[in-house]
Amino acid sequence: MRSQSSQHPMFPDATHDEQSRQDFVRAMRLHLMGDMRRTNTYLYKHKLRPAFQQVKARPPRSRTEVRTLMGKDPFTKMWSSLVRTNQEMLYDTVGPSIERQHPNLVAKAKRFCGRGGGTLRLNPDLEVPAYLRAVDIHCKPGGYHTERCENDLFAGAEYDRTVNVYLLGNLGPQNDDIALSIIRWLRCNRPEFKPRAILDMGCTVGHSTIPYGRAWPRADLRAIDVAGPCLRYAHARAEGMRRKVHFSQQNAESTDFPDASFDLVVSHLVLHETSNRAVRNIFRECRRLLRPGGYMLHADGVAHQEDPFDKYMAEWSAHYNNEPFLGTLQDMNLSQVAREAGFAPERIYEMRIPSVHMPRPHSLMEKTNGRGRPSDDRPLWYVIGARK
Repeated sequence: MRSQSSQHPMFPDATHDEQSRQDFVRAMRLHLMGDMRRTNTYLYKHKLRPAFQQVKARPPRSRTEVRTLMGKDPFTKMWSSLVRTNQEMLYDTVGPSIERQHPNLVAKAKRFCGRGGGTLRLNPDLEVPAYLRAVDIHCKPGGYHTERCENDLFAGAEYDRTVNVYLLGNLGPQNDDIALSIIRWLRCNRPEFKPRAILDMGCTVGHSTIPYGRAWPRADLRAIDVAGPCLRYAHARAEGMRRKVHFSQQNAESTDFPDASFDLVVSHLVLHETSNRAVRNIFRECRRLLRPGGYMLHADGVAHQEDPFDKYMAEWSAHYNNEPFLGTLQDMNLSQVAREAGFAPERIYEMRIPSVHMPRPHSLMEKTNGRGRPSDDRPLWYVIGARK
């Protein structure tokens, strides 16, 4: 059986029973992140925060104070345990399905090679950054970079199915909402901008890469990631869709592209998976890679919440879903980081742009636009960007 999210020939299938188990995990997550998550908000506003104010004569001021309060509440403990269990179930249900058909996926990838005209350049000697090796990111066994066998693309194929379950289908049928949102913002606000060369940093399997090729078909489209298994799958996926993308295994902190190679450098949900030092290195590398007048645009869904409770809920994954930098990123002044990287203050953009696909406010987004005024019911992506 084929999921509604597939729409490309490399997408791994699932048997009736495999699909049923994955549907259960998705339904469970929908309940946990819906009604049960809202109960946390109710408890905080009507029970825990008033009790804190009665003792301290002030509301909690930081995500740390909120986490201390919430961590003692029995309901929040139960909710946290269930969400973590649900995350582990995600890989327990999808992983065996990918293992079953992995040889066929490898054979299919070989058949598709050459259909799109793209390339794949791997570097087996590339050192995976410590911030990705230290934990199994997202609780995914082995992370995204572990090589299991020759021609391995397991992690990429698994990610293609799990991301739609994890994000409840909110990124659209091809999980490309963030890229589409950025492209729409550029076309609406910078209609004269026509990039000739584009780089997607931390591309994983290319969900957010391919839309740029559709938007600007004459552009030279490049994508990098440190994870070989994801890049193999990304290349096969693009070739199967007859999309020309040049993938290479590189660290976004330091690439081998010449100076001034690109008009547009983008990333999607990457910054919160890195580190304090890495973000600074990435911004400096973007400035080196950009041509005069070029843009860097980095989108994330969790950066810079303002309310301490919202910060706590956004950073929950830092403690229980193996995303250690997620909390710290919220406290960083990314505009200042961009200035330190050499971008002029008047050319730095810190904004929230509307989602293309998501029909209602998402739990990780704020319902305000870049100027702080209510917009509509579309969720917003946080974007930090700059023009060289």
